[in-house]
Amino acid sequence: MKIYVGNIPYSTTDEELKEEFQKYGEVKEAYVVKDKYTGRSRGFGFVEMPNEEEAMNAIENMNGSEMGGRRVKVAQAKPRAQRMRTS
Repeated sequence: MKIYVGNIPYSTTDEELKEEFQKYGEVKEAYVVKDKYTGRSRGFGFVEMPNEEEAMNAIENMNGSEMGGRRVKVAQAKPRAQRMRTS
């Protein structure tokens, strides 16, 4: 399952994001989205967890929690085409 993680501190690295979610199970991939021109974080990222039960537990426990002094928003990621239509 792919998980959206928003409002993360701009200083968060891919590895730090992965470590936060590994508390709840196996993490296949975790990455912070960066601006393609400046290379700086855009304040959100994605985590992929192969086990759906662990992923749902991570979403439930991480949503609204604090990371680096910021309250993060965590939810199941929507398919890219669906995100574009609803925006």
